[in-house]
Amino acid sequence: MMVPAEGLMPMREVPEGHSSPGRLERALRAHRFVVTAELNPPDSANPQEVYERAKVLSEVCDAINATDASGAHCHMSSMAICALLTRAGYSPVLQVSCRDRNRIAVQGDVLGAAAMGVTNILCLTGDGVQTGDHPEAKPVFDLDSISLLRTIRMMRDEGRFLSGRKITSPPRVFLGAAANPFVPPQDWRPQRLAKKIEAGAQFVQTQYCFDVPMLRAYMERVRDMGLDEKCYIIVGIGPLASARTARWIRTNVPGVHIPDAVIKRLEGAEDQKREGRNICVEIIQEVKDIVGVAGIHVMAYRQEEYVSEIISASGVLDYGTLIRNTGQRDRPAEKAGEEEVHG
Repeated sequence: MMVPAEGLMPMREVPEGHSSPGRLERALRAHRFVVTAELNPPDSANPQEVYERAKVLSEVCDAINATDASGAHCHMSSMAICALLTRAGYSPVLQVSCRDRNRIAVQGDVLGAAAMGVTNILCLTGDGVQTGDHPEAKPVFDLDSISLLRTIRMMRDEGRFLSGRKITSPPRVFLGAAANPFVPPQDWRPQRLAKKIEAGAQFVQTQYCFDVPMLRAYMERVRDMGLDEKCYIIVGIGPLASARTARWIRTNVPGVHIPDAVIKRLEGAEDQKREGRNICVEIIQEVKDIVGVAGIHVMAYRQEEYVSEIISASGVLDYGTLIRNTGQRDRPAEKAGEEEVHG
């Protein structure tokens, strides 16, 4: 049966100088201090579980990340969550892990996601299968995060697949990547960011920040290299439920750096969960004043109900329409018509 043209949702217009019509890109290009958050995917086929978690996050977030089997653990897929979120009018970030798909599947997923109204894609290499609950799974890794960025940028900007075949209607998407300022060698981390920006990253979301001085040192290098002018840097934060949880994460989750001082503070608290939220609020308040930081990315695993409380207590909702970081320079992406708009 043919669907009448008048029954279709019209494609939204892309503002001049933008890569997508999405809310997240508009907010960043307007120099708003943004808030994004991860939606912890359910081990369920019930869409209501997705909507319940999204409703809580949407109160304070500009976009919601649909994680893609993070930690190599199986959950509802990122693509399915994005389909549900776009249907309900939310602004999702599709996470794409190279671990589970070859280039044929990835390119098809990008077109399908764009057709559903997804405007943000976060490109990830993905954790190894040995870290998850299916260690016997066969990893793919046909691409890595950098070649994935290049692939989607080619699809969007050149209107063709990796094979060279033409795409009749290219995906209009805002491209993101992950960054980790907190693992050695720290001196190399800004160089890694530069490679991802060159490949097409327009925004990055970082690993959890529990060490603000280390982040400040990283951002100083980033500014010296001019990378904050080419990419929007969104810093990952999250509440720790207890000292025991913090120790487990530090030992078992690759790439997460939690200083001893944070764990000792949790151990000395009468209510460790409350203290974990207090620490998170304080980190946000410090991070928001670092020159070059464009927003925060909240990762509250199984604690979505506290995200609104944490964001409200931090004061970032009252931070003002524009980022007020002293010395922050206008980014080339703000100047309509320049090629740097597309990374």
